[in-house]
Amino acid sequence: MNIRQIRNATIILNYGDKKFLIDPFLAKKGAYPPFPNTPNQDKFNPTIDLPIPVEEIIEVDIVIVTHLHPDHFDSAAIEALPKNIRIFAQSEKDVEVIKKEGFLNVESLTNVSSIGSISLTRTNGKHGTGEIGHLMGEVSGVVFNHPDEKTLYIAGDTVWCSDVQDAIKHHNPEVIIVNGGAAQFLQGDPITMTKEDIYQTYLEAQQSTIIVSHMETVNHCLLTRQELKVFIDEKGLSNNILVPNDGESISS
Repeated sequence: MNIRQIRNATIILNYGDKKFLIDPFLAKKGAYPPFPNTPNQDKFNPTIDLPIPVEEIIEVDIVIVTHLHPDHFDSAAIEALPKNIRIFAQSEKDVEVIKKEGFLNVESLTNVSSIGSISLTRTNGKHGTGEIGHLMGEVSGVVFNHPDEKTLYIAGDTVWCSDVQDAIKHHNPEVIIVNGGAAQFLQGDPITMTKEDIYQTYLEAQQSTIIVSHMETVNHCLLTRQELKVFIDEKGLSNNILVPNDGESISS
């Protein structure tokens, strides 16, 4: 497999004989206002440009939308993607929302989905804790399997929780992509993984390669790549936990 970090949670994944686009967030820098009730209200989203042209990003076979928050499926993606492209969403509810945007080939990940020799399995997550977590709504991850590939678990927008632990125990992934950034509102705990959450993921899956996405793109992500890398270095885990820059590719 080849994993190319694009921006935020947007990833281009070559897996088996297919090319996937995960969580397309394709707007130009500063197109959207900061998320309300969050720190850094002077920063418009996305806070950085895409590393490659949109036309190159959308040259894929399949799109996966883990949930419908605008930093995972935005109006720019809706406009840019071909309306006949195959899309997998986390639920029938999300399928209907995406179809209303004119997309013709949308399916739910609710059950195991097969694409030739590739199987996709939906996993659960918690996009925060307490009232904030409830308000953030349903989120998902995806496990990829193929006879000739390592098992890949994309955890999605979730903090460390029993759902992530269960997915690791059940699927035994060799590669795990987590969404870092420690995104936060002015109240409550973080809604994406902190450095401690990422370390806990490592402790649960010490034989896995962990790749951290969802960094330095939206105004309320407070954990920087530099801070995370220092933390990882101090733990002696630089070979186990990888923090790619936007545009960087990792093969496994």
